[in-house]
Amino acid sequence: MFIDALLGWTLIWFAALLFSGWVGRVMGVSGILKWILPNTEPKSFWRYMFIIWLIWWVLFYRILFPESIIHITSESYLLYIIAGIFVGLGVSMANGCTSGHAVCGIGRLSVRSIIATITFMLTGILTVYITHHLL
Repeated sequence: MFIDALLGWTLIWFAALLFSGWVGRVMGVSGILKWILPNTEPKSFWRYMFIIWLIWWVLFYRILFPESIIHITSESYLLYIIAGIFVGLGVSMANGCTSGHAVCGIGRLSVRSIIATITFMLTGILTVYITHHLL
């Protein structure tokens, strides 16, 4: 399990480095999605390609390593929709997602991203502690 996480982190970091060098921008998936949905201009072609390649690599990884995929145990689609809405709101409020701040922001020594990542981590640790030890 640790090797999978280390491999995933390394691939994301390497992709962010290549993306920054090739496009000259930070690889923030939430920012790309936020910009791409209302826009169909030809200059946004790289954003569409990024999303297509992202989906392709997820499917490719799933085929290569089916045992590494986390299996969802809940059947409540309403819960997923509500959680997705909250995640989207949080991403908008934080000006980026957790991985964007952690991988790209900390790599650029952004104080905002460092504070955001610490906040994300502490909130996650606290949530796990409460749900596994107090409830």
